[in-house]
Amino acid sequence: MTRVLVVDDQFLIRAGLVGLLHAAPGIEVVGEAGDGEEAVALAAATCPDVILMDIRMPGMSGIAATEKILADAADPAPRVLVLTTFDLDEYVYGALRAGASGFLLKDSGPERLLAAVAAVDGGDALFAPSVTRRLVEAFARQCGPTAATDEPPPDLGALTSREVEVLRLTGRGLSNLEIAGELFISEATVKTHLNRTMTKLDLGSRAQAVVVAYETGLVTPGGAG
Repeated sequence: MTRVLVVDDQFLIRAGLVGLLHAAPGIEVVGEAGDGEEAVALAAATCPDVILMDIRMPGMSGIAATEKILADAADPAPRVLVLTTFDLDEYVYGALRAGASGFLLKDSGPERLLAAVAAVDGGDALFAPSVTRRLVEAFARQCGPTAATDEPPPDLGALTSREVEVLRLTGRGLSNLEIAGELFISEATVKTHLNRTMTKLDLGSRAQAVVVAYETGLVTPGGAG
């Protein structure tokens, strides 16, 4: 049973999401929150597997709530799936950098929403790597990574040459299977390299790895990387 917490400040949207999830087999809605502070409290109290997180809310934003929840969560931490009204929302970049597992448009159909919940709950670090890559690229092209955060990009010096290559291809939006084909190694080996990279760079999700690939210049907006 997948335990889901729904966070959205708009009552009708929140109620619609809750109703859809209640009707889906294998999903239990453990709570619903209308703002970030309530989301943090409910996440600590209910320990959900997946959190559907709105970004723009009064008070504590979805980005701040995501950072707080993931920082305080016991292992395994919940997977945060960002909800946004449009796919080039600059706030989503911040949410991905904060550790969200991916994002979903609010106008997505029921099947896509349920598939996204199942994917992140099943351990997929990112629901749609290529889509998130396009999001990061579009925002990086508009503003540059320094506009998204004041923090310096991480140092890649601790990575092996193979780990750097896997990170670069991850930033280009390739799946593990596609990376394996590019590098002529097994998919399991790709996963091992990526996991080691994320550990060394203290990254919580594949989405963060995509962001780091742009911030460090491994991949450039509009370029092949």
